[in-house]
Amino acid sequence: MIRLYSMLAAGLVAAMLGGLAYMVFMGPQETGFAQCRETSIAGGSGAIGGPFELVDHTGTPVTDADFADRPTLIYFGYTFCPDVCPLDTARNAQAVDLLSERGYDVTPVFISVDHVRDTQDYLAEYVRFMHPQMVGLTGSEEQIRTAARAYRVYYAMEDTEDEFFLIDHSTFSYFMLPGHGFVDIVRRDQSPEQVADMLACYIDNA
Repeated sequence: MIRLYSMLAAGLVAAMLGGLAYMVFMGPQETGFAQCRETSIAGGSGAIGGPFELVDHTGTPVTDADFADRPTLIYFGYTFCPDVCPLDTARNAQAVDLLSERGYDVTPVFISVDHVRDTQDYLAEYVRFMHPQMVGLTGSEEQIRTAARAYRVYYAMEDTEDEFFLIDHSTFSYFMLPGHGFVDIVRRDQSPEQVADMLACYIDNA
């Protein structure tokens, strides 16, 4: 628990000192959600998302189909991340709470890219701290890479014996809707209120 509080504090400092950067995916837009969309997606929104097989923080095997019946906000990161991940994940959790207050039910999902250190116990501690409804997912190296490729997520693990190694990774969150699959990314510079507004727009127009 102390480690998680420290990561949150470090993330806030890093955000204030370093600022927030993001990349825009360029490509054609789907007209059905034009009023909601913040970015364009290369190849269309169908280019992101796909099948995966992972294990959740309770040890239960899951696939992408287990989340197909509900709006889902997915983030790829790792529990040992000292700054970016806790900041982004906490923002997503706040947005989910804001949506809940408005009557929307969105499931926050955290997919680990660290098959080495993110055991079930670490993952369970992390998601319980972040949000009571958050689902943590992990798996073997190949299972994680398959999920990351499906969502066009970049990550690279250091070749080192240092147990405190860092992992470079992309920092988008991915919003999924029943019947539509992936519809948009959430950028790092968006506030909880902005994220909640955007996701509510998609749900209302689905």
